[in-house]
Amino acid sequence: MNKHIQRYTSSERSNHWAVAILFVLAGLSGLALFHPALFWLTHLFGGGAWTRILHPFLGVAMFLFFLFMAMRFAHHNRWEKNDGQWLRQWKDVVANREDKLPEVGRYNAGQKILFWVLLLSMLVLLATGVVIWRQYFSHLFGIDLIRLAALLHAFAAWVLICSIIVHIYAGIWVKGSIGAMLYGWVSRGWARKHHPGWYKEVSKGESGKH
Repeated sequence: MNKHIQRYTSSERSNHWAVAILFVLAGLSGLALFHPALFWLTHLFGGGAWTRILHPFLGVAMFLFFLFMAMRFAHHNRWEKNDGQWLRQWKDVVANREDKLPEVGRYNAGQKILFWVLLLSMLVLLATGVVIWRQYFSHLFGIDLIRLAALLHAFAAWVLICSIIVHIYAGIWVKGSIGAMLYGWVSRGWARKHHPGWYKEVSKGESGKH
């Protein structure tokens, strides 16, 4: 029996890292335009004019790649009855007492919440970004709507950035998670410990092939 299980295909990993790179670029360019104290970040993009030009295109590209990734993983992030119990046992989660938690499938409740928060944030960023995209669309909307869109855009960006920080921290906290997204494989022990429901599904599928 193979000692490792494939968690992510090369296509899924490429999709993830494309979103990650675009997030960094869109985030830095957005922060550069958000406040004068951060305007120095525009030097990373060739100056203020280029930053204003590139930011919305980077944002649209990030959304499209994320949407493609979301369609791949949405069915794994459906809420199930065990997820509510998993959240109620948050003290066991924090203390790494995973043996006391309900059986987890491919993703736990925290990962599922993060997934839907990211998707909602991306949708808000896209919608509000179109409204405030001065070169192409903002002339179609009134000033009050543009101001509201700018406020919502900043708030959604803040939520997205905080969510990604949590995502990175969780990836570091659960040893082996980052390796799974870098190389695609996890050990059977890792799968059995952190995602026993998913491990059973994979094992059942393997036994069905023989």
